[in-house]
Amino acid sequence: MQAITTFFDSLVSVIKTITVMDVLDVAIVSYIVYVAFILVRETRAAQLLKGVIIFLVAYVLASQLGLESLKFLLNAILQFGVVTLVVVFQPEIRRALEKVGRTKLRSLRFFSSGSTVDDATRRKVEKAIVVVCDAADILSGKKTGALIVIERKTKLGDIISTGTVVDAEPSVELFGNLFFVNTPLHDGAVVMRDGRVCAAGCFLPLSQNFEISKELGTRHRAALGVSENSDAVVVVVSEETGLISVACDGHLHRGIERDYLQRLLSNELLPQAPAAEQKKRRFPFGRREHR
Repeated sequence: MQAITTFFDSLVSVIKTITVMDVLDVAIVSYIVYVAFILVRETRAAQLLKGVIIFLVAYVLASQLGLESLKFLLNAILQFGVVTLVVVFQPEIRRALEKVGRTKLRSLRFFSSGSTVDDATRRKVEKAIVVVCDAADILSGKKTGALIVIERKTKLGDIISTGTVVDAEPSVELFGNLFFVNTPLHDGAVVMRDGRVCAAGCFLPLSQNFEISKELGTRHRAALGVSENSDAVVVVVSEETGLISVACDGHLHRGIERDYLQRLLSNELLPQAPAAEQKKRRFPFGRREHR
């Protein structure tokens, strides 16, 4: 009984020493850990994180049990492992930092070049969405391959520079000509910016995700690649099956109908009201589908 009383007395003493700054400190660290978990849970880093935790547990046990040789070995691995992890998982770290940079903080809006959209630009984007959906539907029926990258906040100037500048108003006929078989630009990607066709015949980075189905061709891998490295939304039409797919944030959903494609693009590309934005689900397909 005396031990229990002593324990609670000590607990009360510790609680009395806690300040508002201590609570704030713990809350910030908890939030950082939570965000880090969300960022890595569907990447290769998630499996690696499990291995690191096992190493740390083994290191603590070795220290407590006095296993000096094992402790020395694990300590050396952990020291050099940090540098190795930064090199091996550079793409994941870069994507995580980009996502942090794209976080919508009202107090930091002046950092962003695309925080607000005027009515004229909104109308152009709405019109472009309809044209993209109509073009994708027609190209799908003809089994003509297409790859359309729609830029959002992350600028794609490095990708645009690999293609041919078009700077034209989008139309079904324009997309039909750009992706017509055996034309000079049909194998590359079309990049759209602010509701206009910015460039065509662009080269995209291929996805480094080894879990992608082998059934997917170069277009789908390129779509996933650019969506993993930016916040762009990518529309893909398969040359083999005619299926319409969409890639966003490293997720791929296949077999989309025209009407659903329009709803999806409107949800992703048009600014939402603050109340609606809180209810909006990010890329409403859920988990990545590569089958």
